[in-house]
Amino acid sequence: MPKRSAGLLMYRYRDRVLEVFLVHPGGPFWAKKDRGAWSIPKGEFPPEEDALAAARREFAEETGCAIQGELLPLTPRRQPSGKLITAWAFAGDCDPAALRSNTFSLEWPPNSGRQQEFPEIDRAAWFTLNEAKEKIIPGQLGFLAELEQLLTP
Repeated sequence: MPKRSAGLLMYRYRDRVLEVFLVHPGGPFWAKKDRGAWSIPKGEFPPEEDALAAARREFAEETGCAIQGELLPLTPRRQPSGKLITAWAFAGDCDPAALRSNTFSLEWPPNSGRQQEFPEIDRAAWFTLNEAKEKIIPGQLGFLAELEQLLTP
């Protein structure tokens, strides 16, 4: 069975311009990557957990931001790795400077025998749709296109 992730895509309008909230993964692998490295807040979940419950949990764990309002279901997207991401969009607001992410342990440097703690998410930001299309992991581009289509009258 392929791995599954669930996440939430928060959006807002600032001066009539649509913006989306994306997060940058923490840890040494992602430290120097920017273009094509950002993501919607999401995470893996076990088969017995409901996807929406997992999306809400992951969003809270990775950002510390509140989830409010109606959730719009987005079409699940299969990633090049085979992982299936299920997502919802919602209108909200969150201060990226207030980011509070959970952490993970990793042997670093490799083969050093030393464990280090890294944040799952090291930063977050608001991007216009055009900026987000440059920043987001390519396998998640479809979420941005679908959101744009859903919100266009």
